[in-house]
Amino acid sequence: MLYDPKKLLLIAGPCSLENEGVCRAVAEKLAAIGKAQPELTIIFKGSFDKANRTSVSGPRGTGIEEGLKLLALIKRDYGFPVLTDVHERAQVAEIAAVCDVIQIPAFLCRQTDLLLAAAATGRTVNVKKGQFLSPQEMVHVTGKLREGAAQEIWQTERGTTFGYQNLVVDMRSFAIMAQNGYPTIFDATHAVQLPGAGGGKSSGQREFVPPLAKAALAAGADGLFIETHPDPANAISDGPNMIPLDALPALLISCGAIWRAVRD
Repeated sequence: MLYDPKKLLLIAGPCSLENEGVCRAVAEKLAAIGKAQPELTIIFKGSFDKANRTSVSGPRGTGIEEGLKLLALIKRDYGFPVLTDVHERAQVAEIAAVCDVIQIPAFLCRQTDLLLAAAATGRTVNVKKGQFLSPQEMVHVTGKLREGAAQEIWQTERGTTFGYQNLVVDMRSFAIMAQNGYPTIFDATHAVQLPGAGGGKSSGQREFVPPLAKAALAAGADGLFIETHPDPANAISDGPNMIPLDALPALLISCGAIWRAVRD
């Protein structure tokens, strides 16, 4: 099992894997954070394909072959377990050969065949709650993974659609989803996304990441999902809601204090 209830689970990395330079910069910062904050379990994340871009012209990333090479490099050189998204059943086996955690994107969380294929790999499966689902409905999503004999299941809250181009986070979600019996993670950076609000791409409000992350931990979340980049303004995807890499250590120190206080 990758999840240790005695540690704060952190899934962190760039939105898109982009290139080796970005991946190494993030991994080196995460390694330093891990030494300074040993109460963290750190999982390195990165997407090889942003398959649900707002516009067909949006850059999609490295592709699966190059992306998995980058994740294998990070795993080898920095020792982090690695996570990436899967979009199609045909990708599952190739991803499972490299990644410790297979992530089901929010838009695909009800795709039964994809869930069962991920479960069958024996890898940890992190499934994001769709923006269109209530927290109560996640029992059926995790139930599919359980029926598929998944070895370890994580569930991630990333906000619920609220009108047009906005998301809100119901802090009751963490208590409700915890009833499913699996660790519950808060996707702090996608929760502040403004879908489609950037003129053919999504925008975001990263200034709300810290208060929402702290509130989620106070409400009982077991972990955080945080996308970070050395230069978010020039990232190929989700720049407006990613945390600048240099700001990450201070954010995690304050989040760790709240996580510990809730469990004392």
